[in-house]
Amino acid sequence: MPWKETNVQEERMKFIVAWNTGDWKMADLCREFGISRKTGYKYLERYREVGIEGLKDGSHAAHHQPNKTRPLIVELIVEERERHPSWGPETLLARLAGRYPQVKSWPAISTVGEILKREGLIKKKRRRRRVNPSRPLPLAHVEWPNQVWCTDFKGHFTVGNGRRCDPLTITDAHTRFLLECRALQKTDSAHVRKAFERVFSEFGMPDTIRSDNGSPFASRGIAGLTPLAVWWLKLGIIPERIEPGKPYQNGRHERMHLTLKQHTALPPRSSLKAQQEAFDRFRAEYNGVRPHHALGLETPASQYRQSNREYVARIRPLEYMTDREIFVVSDEGSIRYGVNRVGVGISLAGETIALQEISERHRRIEFACAVIGILDTYTGKVLAFKNPIPKD
Repeated sequence: MPWKETNVQEERMKFIVAWNTGDWKMADLCREFGISRKTGYKYLERYREVGIEGLKDGSHAAHHQPNKTRPLIVELIVEERERHPSWGPETLLARLAGRYPQVKSWPAISTVGEILKREGLIKKKRRRRRVNPSRPLPLAHVEWPNQVWCTDFKGHFTVGNGRRCDPLTITDAHTRFLLECRALQKTDSAHVRKAFERVFSEFGMPDTIRSDNGSPFASRGIAGLTPLAVWWLKLGIIPERIEPGKPYQNGRHERMHLTLKQHTALPPRSSLKAQQEAFDRFRAEYNGVRPHHALGLETPASQYRQSNREYVARIRPLEYMTDREIFVVSDEGSIRYGVNRVGVGISLAGETIALQEISERHRRIEFACAVIGILDTYTGKVLAFKNPIPKD
């Protein structure tokens, strides 16, 4: 006799009463009620544990969900996200695993994403068109710490008391270690040089410093030299600039700027002092706390090593090979070669340069550790390089 759909609980109760008479075998009784023996035993167990209430139709969801995230884990994920609003699921998981090693099993990255969405902690982002560079990015060759440092100004903004803030940032390209984030009074060569002197004194010097083509890092002169770039070359550091209008060539540094803005400038702090304190807190967290996907979810501080190139403030006089012709650049930024006055740029005024013969007509122009152009001795014109090239 099939069970009536109108009162399932009543039919189940009849089944229990019949079983309790002791007159039935389970197989026969289940056949009589049109159910399987497994279902029959299930109703008996419910009746013994709960009573009549156990015979009611409940939720069809499983009483035990082995894959459901425990409330405590959800709470830890939400708390960590609230501490670090810009961190994604993978970064949060890596941080939590480090903080709570006693937890043996964490949810999948996708599950963390769903938890954050459910808690309203993820905002839908507007899709941006991506640019496909036509050639490999220049950062691809960076293989060790201090091989290349990246520098830029984040972009000025106004703090609460109306003062202008110009943060200079310096990172190690290989480890993403944030070496400096400093609000400068001015963005000229003199103030930027002082900032680099502090960083060189603390961390040593890199082989190359990469920047954009703006002041004070580059100019329209020979090899883009500025007083700052001339100083770097005299220290044995090669200035390197990305192509104009292609900030993605310095993409790692630009991505750090976005994170910096989210953490320290939305909104700006009340004064330059308070803003610098925010920069300092961000730098400490970015280097030592925040796991980085590109570093295998390690922190930049765990990967960075101080340079073995020690900074010495007093620069030795430049020396060149004995087969070079040596010239001192005039205050106007030129040298006299034969009948020609050759312009090499005002940034080199008072500096010593060298010419190396590479053909009857052409001379290679050297300054410090780099080649900066080619001189045509017939015309006195200079084929200037975009970037200084390290000497062989």
